[in-house]
Parts: sequence; C-alpha cells; structure tokens
Amino acid sequence: MAMEYIDGALFAEMVKFGAINLRNNAQTVNELNVFPIPDGDTGENMSRTIEGGVAVIPYGNPDISEVADSLARGMLLAARGNSGVILSQFFEGLRLGFKGVKQAGIKQLKTAFNAGVNQAYSAVVQPTEGTILTVMREATAAADRVGDDKSLETYFAVFIDELYASLDRTPELLAVLKDAGVIDSGGAGFAYILEGMSRALSGEAAESTDAHTHGEVAAAADDGNFHENSEMKFGYCTEVIVQLLNSKTDAEKFDVQTLIDYLESMGGDSIVAFKTGTRIKLHVHTFEPDKVLSYCLTIGEFVAVKVENMSIQHTGAVVRNRFKRQSQKKTERKKYASVVVADGDGIIEQFKSLGADYVVDGKQTMNPSAQDFISAFDEVNAQVIFVLPNNANIILTAKQAAELYKKSQIVVIGSKTLAEGYSAMSMLDYSSDNTEKIKAAFEDAVKSVETGLITYAVRDSHVGGFDVKKGDFLGFADKALLSCDADIVKASCALLDKIDKTDKSVIIAMRGKSADESVTAKIAEHITTTTDLEFYDFDGGQDVYAFIFVVE
Repeated sequence: MAMEYIDGALFAEMVKFGAINLRNNAQTVNELNVFPIPDGDTGENMSRTIEGGVAVIPYGNPDISEVADSLARGMLLAARGNSGVILSQFFEGLRLGFKGVKQAGIKQLKTAFNAGVNQAYSAVVQPTEGTILTVMREATAAADRVGDDKSLETYFAVFIDELYASLDRTPELLAVLKDAGVIDSGGAGFAYILEGMSRALSGEAAESTDAHTHGEVAAAADDGNFHENSEMKFGYCTEVIVQLLNSKTDAEKFDVQTLIDYLESMGGDSIVAFKTGTRIKLHVHTFEPDKVLSYCLTIGEFVAVKVENMSIQHTGAVVRNRFKRQSQKKTERKKYASVVVADGDGIIEQFKSLGADYVVDGKQTMNPSAQDFISAFDEVNAQVIFVLPNNANIILTAKQAAELYKKSQIVVIGSKTLAEGYSAMSMLDYSSDNTEKIKAAFEDAVKSVETGLITYAVRDSHVGGFDVKKGDFLGFADKALLSCDADIVKASCALLDKIDKTDKSVIIAMRGKSADESVTAKIAEHITTTTDLEFYDFDGGQDVYAFIFVVE
C-alpha cells in the first residue's frame, strides 16, 4: 500500500535507520579523503552528529513537528566537523519546514526539504559546489518535480536516484576530488542517511554494528593509565537521557531548572540540561555520579547512561578539562577568557603557558562537538570569550556553539591550524580592555604566520603532481601538497624551502610522536645553513603530523 503521509513516529524510525546506515558505513566515508593521509573523519563526525539527535527523539510521538524539533536541537549540540554542522543545519531547516505540521505528505516534505537546503547553505559563508551542499540541493530539486498526488515512496525513489547521480558528478565540480579520484565524502555520508530513511519508509528493519559504542567501552577497559595506585584528580563526565514518568512527577510540567539547581548545589560543573517533550538530556561533571543518577530516578527512568572517568587517558587522549576536585566552586566571573583547541600534550602545555583558560581536546580524527565548546564556555565563566579553533574543520562547529550560547559574548577567531593558534596566543594581551582591539590583534597574528605540515601517506595515490607511495612523507602548506619523499628529513626540508619566508624571522617545529630529536637536528642544520632564520623546536606530542612548522 502506497504511503501518503509520514507522522512523527514513522519519521523518528526513518531517521534512526538513516543514522544506523551511516554508522555501518562510516569508515567507507572516512576513507573518501582527498589526500592519502590519516585524518579522514567525515563519516565519524557525521555519525556522531546525527546520533546526538537520535538520542533525544521522543519515540512514539505522532507529531512530526515535535519530533523534528527534538532531533534538530540534539544535532545542533552534537554537531562536529564541517559536514556535521552542515548536516545539523539541514535538519534544523527540516524543523522549520515542519513547524506546525502533525503529519507530512509530499507537499509538506517538499517545503521541509527546501527549507533544509536553504538552512544548510546559510551556515556556510562561501558555499562550495561539488560538496554535500550540491548533493542536498540537486536531489531536493529533482524530487520537487514529483507530482503532489504521487506516493511518498515515489518521492524518495526520485530523491535517492538524483542523490547518487549528483554524488557521482562531484569530481567534475571540484578539481581536488577529480585529481584524487574520489567523490565528496560529506555528500556520501548524507546519501547513506537518506538511503536508510528511504528503506525504513519501505518497512525494512535496521541492523547496527554498534561499533562506536563497543569501541569506546573497549578502549576505556584496556586503558593502563588508571590503576590501583592512581589518584582521582578529575571527576566523572556523566551523561544521561531520562524519560520523565507521570508516576514519579508531572512529566509535562517538570521544570528542568529544578534539576540544574540540584546539580549546582552538589558541586556539579559544565552542566548542560534541556527538556524535549517529556525527556531530559543531561551532561554534568561531578565526583558523585551516583547522586546524579539517584536524583534522576526520582523523576523518571533512564533511556541511556554514560559515566566516564575523566582521569583516564581515554583512547589516548588526555581529558583537557580544567575541572578538578579542589575547584568545584564556581570561579568568579571575569571580563575576558580564551578557549583553544589543541592536540598533543606538549602543544597543550604551550597553550596553557601562553594564557589559554581552557583547552578543548582536538585530535585530528576526533573533532569536538558544539556541546564540547558550550561546556568550555561554562567552565571559563567570562563576559567575553575568544575561541581559537586551530583547525579549518572545527571553525563552523565553534561558530555554531557561539550561536547557541547566550551567557557570554563569543568571538571566534578563524585560526585554521595549530601554528596560527600558537602565533595568536603568543600575542595575547587583554590590557587594552577593548574587545575589538583584542580581536584584531588575534586576527593579525593569524594572518602573519605560514604553516607547514608533515605527515605520511596511507595509500598509493597521484595527487598534486606527485606519484605518492604508501608510507611516503608528505609536506603540506595552505592545503597544497608541496613535497613527497620516502625520507622524512628530505620531505621536511623540501617543504620548508618552498614556503614563503619573506619577512619571516623564525621557524618553530612542533615535534609529533613519530619524529625524534635526531631528525629535528638535521632539519635545523638545513635551515640555519641555507637561511637567516632562527630555528626552535619542542615536543608537541601530536598524533597525525610528524611536524607542525610555525613560520613567522
């Protein structure tokens, strides 16, 4: 029987199936990387984004506008990476398009999907065609031509056909995709979601590998950094979803501020809590997670619970949060503060020494979410907060968090690399007491530095005019591949030779885990004998890049 309408309950199942289909294919999306280097994370970012929305959907609710509202809010907070932010904005557009709609036929779907496309485009200052945006727009335009008297199955069939046709055309629109021999990864992630939604509409059941959840649990269980003689210096990151029950409270009228007040009274920190329908999503840092869970059980039952020991170096990434036992008391609100994103223990220590108030964990293949930034904003407790994302793939997330956060003025500086962030923090000076002047100084510092990156190839490829072999060392500057060699010293020296050093006086090398001091010494010798620049280095401890060169 042909479907004429989608209600909230069916829409929720469709989105859940879409999220599962993407999760099952996330690694495939990750591997659609333009450059053959180990930083592909689009599939992971998009999966975590949509899963954040799925977690707070009020399942069984027949009102599609209410389901879309909860979904969009959860995704906006969970969004990470450029593709994740664009995806969350698409579903925010669906929320706007479904406003006041209890069940949607083709006409309402057309309105909502067009609103989704418009919202996604509006999130990007300079939209690039040949990306997820193009795939969204062209598939929506094709489905618009389906008659309003046709079935929903027909609408989605046309949508999916054009989705994949558009995806296949992305290399013709973006030279970098064609050169690398791949389609757009964000568009592919979107296709997996919509394909899953279409299959759910047809009555198929979703099966999940659940790799993400099991992987996290295994990593925590195997961690050897927390043992019988460890000292508990940090609290527990506690996240729960609570279904309010009328047998315990008034589910409709329950005021979430009551819960927030309780958490603050027991010394909780980085509290984020909101109510969608009759469910509450809660995030809090505490030394007493048992009290949090006990309180929640007085008002409802758990849909999901996650409690993580923040003292553990979870999956190799130290928790960067400044929350410690002796600082449970809220700090006095100050005028200015800075939040930076960084990866590598040595780099993090450098940023702290330069005056960063909070360092958000920014591992290259595990970008922070909008909610991670919001927690950081709460933590620093300042009137004006400057944010240095230090990664081109994190800037949109930081800006989305800034839009969502209402307690402070958030100023996002467009630092695209750790080198730019390092240079900007080196110029940190709040003495003018003038927000615009401080912002301008940060931005000038970002513009004054050149960044060089050395990493390795994970597959054979022909890119940027180089015949790349797996294991070769690659040198990048401003997204351009400038050197390739089997020898890390030769690749590094060739890269530094090609970087514009006009009016520059120093090169600072941030050494990653895969580079040792003997390699650095050879590079230093090359620089000091071929240029007038000074050369310094320090152990950055980052994963993906053997060297991050700051040329300023």
